[in-house]
Amino acid sequence: MPHQVVRRVVFGPAVILGFVVVLLSAPIWAIVAAALVPTVPGKWRPVRLAWFTFVYLAMEAMGLALAFLLWIASGFGWKLRSPAFVNAHYAVLRLCLGLLLRTARRTFNPTITVDERGSIVDRPDVGRPPLIVLARHAGPGDSFLLVGTLLARGRRPRIVLKEVLQWDPLLDVMLNRLPSRFIPSTGPGRAGSIDAIRELAGSMELDDCMVIFPEGGNFTENRRTRSIAKLEEMGLHDQANLARSMRHVLAPRTQGTLAAIEASPEAEVLFVAHTGLEDLSSPVDLYRGLPMDADVRARVWRVMPEDVPAGEDARETWLYDWFVRIDQWIIDNRSTDRIPDEILRRAASYDLSGD
Repeated sequence: MPHQVVRRVVFGPAVILGFVVVLLSAPIWAIVAAALVPTVPGKWRPVRLAWFTFVYLAMEAMGLALAFLLWIASGFGWKLRSPAFVNAHYAVLRLCLGLLLRTARRTFNPTITVDERGSIVDRPDVGRPPLIVLARHAGPGDSFLLVGTLLARGRRPRIVLKEVLQWDPLLDVMLNRLPSRFIPSTGPGRAGSIDAIRELAGSMELDDCMVIFPEGGNFTENRRTRSIAKLEEMGLHDQANLARSMRHVLAPRTQGTLAAIEASPEAEVLFVAHTGLEDLSSPVDLYRGLPMDADVRARVWRVMPEDVPAGEDARETWLYDWFVRIDQWIIDNRSTDRIPDEILRRAASYDLSGD
């Protein structure tokens, strides 16, 4: 990643300049998008995508402008991490994600159904115990939807996410000011990631929550195959067999999740499964998937602290069992099988000898 100073001086202003250019040229790209409608399958697909892109740029520019004003109001960064300014940053994040999600619902027209039986994610009272939210990961849409929902319900999310997401200027500025952690994929910085997660979870207070995606990345067939191979290579054959049996989720990376649970023993655990956003993992997928006009389903389960097993081995087994359950829920709520049989046969016969 470029140094933070470079990101602040170059990336942020570039987004704001880009928004101004797009705003001034709106009549041109609106005409071009409308002209493409007859040539592209789907109902008003180019126009819908162009409009959403415009709103996304507007949200980025608005969020960065508000973040800059907060930096000035805090004494040019002097009190930026005080409780009042942390709450103000959460308010800005809530405003930005709220705008983005409302636009996405109106533009892409999905039908969203959330089954929250037994969960307390929307309990309205204040002073709620901290949460550790463990969610399936299958595209950028799920993380925006999950964090936006938690913010709308009065929670203060602490997010563990990949370092590469700092290329997004608004995420870079906001989440580096809030108690979140960007985890590098490789390099010396990754060695301290578990300690960073433990520290983040251990300092949670009432109404805080920690969002972790235990799979470590968006689900793809290739990642699933590599995950199984790595478990076999490490001699974790039981876990590899469980991962092989799961068709729609990756094997959970247990270290970070178990470190968070150990550091915050009073936290309640929420497991989140969803289906309907799997095919929107990239801009190309987003374009091909429009118009969505489809069902997005989610299921939330709550586990009380006293129901979390004791001991690392028991917790690891418990976490795998939950992902098997999530995988089965996805199978039950999805009409088609995502992984071709050829991929499954390749995973089952993966050659680890190196010959």
